[in-house]
Amino acid sequence: MLKDVTFGQYYPADSFVHRLDPRTKLLFLITYIVMLFVADTFYGLLLGMIVLFAAVAASRVPFRSVLRSVRGILVLLAFTSLLNVFFHGGQTLLAEWGIIKIYLEGIIFAVFLMIRLVFLVMASAILTLTTTPVSLTDGLESLLYPLNFIKFPVHVFALIMSIALRFIPILMDETNRIINAQKARGADFESGNFIRRIRAVVPILIPLLISALRRAEELADAMDARCYSSAKKRTKYKKLRFGAGDLVAALVVAVLIAGIILFNVYAVAIWPAAAPYVVIS
Repeated sequence: MLKDVTFGQYYPADSFVHRLDPRTKLLFLITYIVMLFVADTFYGLLLGMIVLFAAVAASRVPFRSVLRSVRGILVLLAFTSLLNVFFHGGQTLLAEWGIIKIYLEGIIFAVFLMIRLVFLVMASAILTLTTTPVSLTDGLESLLYPLNFIKFPVHVFALIMSIALRFIPILMDETNRIINAQKARGADFESGNFIRRIRAVVPILIPLLISALRRAEELADAMDARCYSSAKKRTKYKKLRFGAGDLVAALVVAVLIAGIILFNVYAVAIWPAAAPYVVIS
């Protein structure tokens, strides 16, 4: 499960997506997520899938690396889908057990929501796999720059995000080492009931917490030794600039927005007979 965590891991490659400005990729991801939740037809999700697969192909990141990010939310997907199947209302009743009723509309909505979440996670994985933590932090700080006028500590917030992204793979590796060390001492993390498995996690959490606090203290000492101060205005080693590729990405976003709106408006006109099963209300 820990190997399925892709956030904070960078996949080096020379691709169109890698060369995009990090601000463009952040804005594209935000727009894509909004469009996923604005789309209320499977036509809209089909368009979102095409854009997502095109982004994966343009990034030259192995598809299995992007798909691996979905494994970490399989439990969430299953739980959310069951809740919607059992408690979402509708008109076409399929089965009934006491207060639990399963409607066809509930199943359609559960599938629709599951696809949304999968696409959302995969798009976020593409962002982190094609953008270094430093570039991602610089892009986030640049986009949030207007908040400086209301005294919001944008640089501090961006620094926190950068450190968090850098520490995710480090803590994952540390957790794997602790698990292997505990297994070598005879610890069992796979057998037993749910309560026993939860108790088996305690010998992992305590040394992991101690290691995280030690690393945080060492990082703070290193920053103090280098006279780091967030109060002073800091310059950038690499200045962000928009290029021709960013213009192409902006056009793709515009087409995506227009396509989602058209599909939402004209879906019934395109396929009237399937309207009860396609349009999610």
